[in-house]
Amino acid sequence: MKFTNVTLNQKIVVLIISSLLFTILFSYFFITYIYKSLYINNVKETLVYQGKQTAALYPHGSQSDGFKEKIQWYNVISPYEVIYVDQVKDLKENFPYKIDNQVLLSKKELNRLNQGELVEKEGYVEEFKRNIVGAIFPLMKDDRLTGFVYIYVPLAEMSEVFQTGIPILVIVGVIFFLVIFLILNSLLNSLFLPMKEVQSFSKEVAKGDFSKRVTVRKNDEIGELATMFNKMVDSLEKQDIEKKEFLSNVAHEIRTPLTYITGYAQAILDGVYTSKDEKDKKLALVIKESNRMKLLVQDLLDLTRIQDKSFVFEKQLLPLSQLIIETLDLLTYPLEQKSILPVKNLNDEIIIEGDQNRLQQVLINVLDNAIKYSHENSEIVIETFEDQSNAFITIEDHGIGIPQEKLKRIGERFYRTDLSRSRGTGGFGLGMSITNEIVRKHGGSIVIQSDIGEGCKVMIQLPSI
Repeated sequence: MKFTNVTLNQKIVVLIISSLLFTILFSYFFITYIYKSLYINNVKETLVYQGKQTAALYPHGSQSDGFKEKIQWYNVISPYEVIYVDQVKDLKENFPYKIDNQVLLSKKELNRLNQGELVEKEGYVEEFKRNIVGAIFPLMKDDRLTGFVYIYVPLAEMSEVFQTGIPILVIVGVIFFLVIFLILNSLLNSLFLPMKEVQSFSKEVAKGDFSKRVTVRKNDEIGELATMFNKMVDSLEKQDIEKKEFLSNVAHEIRTPLTYITGYAQAILDGVYTSKDEKDKKLALVIKESNRMKLLVQDLLDLTRIQDKSFVFEKQLLPLSQLIIETLDLLTYPLEQKSILPVKNLNDEIIIEGDQNRLQQVLINVLDNAIKYSHENSEIVIETFEDQSNAFITIEDHGIGIPQEKLKRIGERFYRTDLSRSRGTGGFGLGMSITNEIVRKHGGSIVIQSDIGEGCKVMIQLPSI
């Protein structure tokens, strides 16, 4: 199995086990270090000290019964073995063992003894089945060797040194590992349960099921991940609903004119309309509905292009007052049709940077709505002003107004505040969506204030120069 195919849970378990093994190995080497560095060194130091003390008791003459008795007494009360001899060969007879398969004294060590230096010995003795530490002390008189004192002690095994500590260490270690296991098990469950849910729910989301949410158990990073996942699913669900509504609305808007076109065309082919006037009237309806479909497709394409991140506006410096006046000139006919007077209160010094055609499209959409829903013989007030960094356009009519509960939905695709007037006014509910997107892409915003029967006030904010 490749390491890349191992799950994160398995990787963490491997990491934890590796850490535990490392801890065990470290503990073993640490105990070994203590055994060698503390226990053995302490034995060596004590042995050399005791050896020197014993050698100091030598009367510097022939063997005396008193010195031998002291040696024998010391062998009884101490853990050390002490050998006293006159000659090296006697030393070998009293200690006929090899240390690390080597004779007790080499020629080099014997030379050191002859020079009055002590010789330390350490190694494994097969007969004792353990290591020993020893030291041979030369007994000198008038710069002449008169004897040797050999003091040695078999070393205890590491298990013997720590025979009381190891069981405690094992018990504490077992308890420690059990506690660590319980903590890690709880940690892994709290860590991976939400992640497993995310993984499982992601598969459901990929299939189009947005009904499930991850349970947020804690306010840590995993909890934040679960929260962000839930927000993502909420967003996807909303987009899915909007997509379905969008397709449903498109289908509805297209179905109606297609029904007219198909019905009238078939009736004409079937000879239902015999007179030329009737045929011409129905053909005019077919052309009208065809144009409606053309406008719908154009609005959809327009909105899609503007929402594309790669879409670039052709920006230039624009006098805001001139832009508004030119737009009003384009709307002269519908204003005259309803005898609506545009009242202008414009600041001629305001300059903005933007796409002239797109910003004019914004003004046309807002003014066209104001005209459609205003009463005849009324006024539409257009005003401009600015602060330090922004320009503002307010367009206020005295028409039928918009209910408060519907204001927040203005700008949604295909949303119309007055369905009974939509086909009469020719709207598809896309104009304000396009308007909002253009203003947003220019770094501005739109605020609408209205209530039923009190008209409508639209404030457009754009960055100024």
